[in-house]
Amino acid sequence: MNSSPFKKYELKKFYATIGFKQSEVEFIADNLDNYYNEWIEKKIDKKTGEYKKYKDGTVKERIIRPSLKELKRIQQRIKDKILIPIDLPTNVHGGVKRRSNITNAKPHQGNKFQFTTDLQEFYPNITSKRVYDTFLELGFSTHFAHWLTKLTTWKYELPQGTPTSTHIANLVFLGTDMELIELCNKNNLTYTRYVDDLTFSSQQDFSHLLNEILEIVTSNHFKLSYRKTQYKGNQLITGVNVFLHKIDAPKKIIDKAKLEIDNPPSNKPYTNYLENIRKTNRPK
Repeated sequence: MNSSPFKKYELKKFYATIGFKQSEVEFIADNLDNYYNEWIEKKIDKKTGEYKKYKDGTVKERIIRPSLKELKRIQQRIKDKILIPIDLPTNVHGGVKRRSNITNAKPHQGNKFQFTTDLQEFYPNITSKRVYDTFLELGFSTHFAHWLTKLTTWKYELPQGTPTSTHIANLVFLGTDMELIELCNKNNLTYTRYVDDLTFSSQQDFSHLLNEILEIVTSNHFKLSYRKTQYKGNQLITGVNVFLHKIDAPKKIIDKAKLEIDNPPSNKPYTNYLENIRKTNRPK
């Protein structure tokens, strides 16, 4: 299916889908360096508010690479027209409409045993080739997959900070998700993922399955942050405290909400966030 007429048809379909002319897309693709920004951001520990550090004291950093101008608009079209319509399992919560860190934590309420782990360098670990191969696996033609990859990756990897990156990361991890879901279904475990945060829980001790869970992730060529790998009850899951009978915000959020008591309704972000968490505990 690599004949010239088929290629022309596929490219015409691609340009029509994103709503940009061929000449515009090709110019942007030939000048990608002009359509990205780049800066280094120091990582902050959500629990302490301090900078995260390696054992030698060096501060941990991440590279943020947001897209700019017309490329950002093209990526938004790709996201809306091509990526969002692709169904994802209900276990996936990051970057999915009407799902959040709260919906990610809620399914684990009431489970005594909780296991959390974190994917290390999630976006940089996803190469352009891996993105291209994922699009092929999803049924896109080589031509369509080529342009999708060209317009959503930069410097041979998935850039952090663009409209499409989280959706594409979800798709690349989808095969791993399905393996984890199959294992969890066989063993009565609850599994959710919020971007690079993986959570498993159960009423029963499942410590004997931890190595198998980690093996599924690493065998699919993803890296794990073992510092963030914990097996215990009542954990902070994607920023939410999960207990047997309820979920709640951590103390620092509750304290900040108290300081907003005299603010106008339009200026109460912590209060609104706290309410979104606590309303899940009310009887339906």
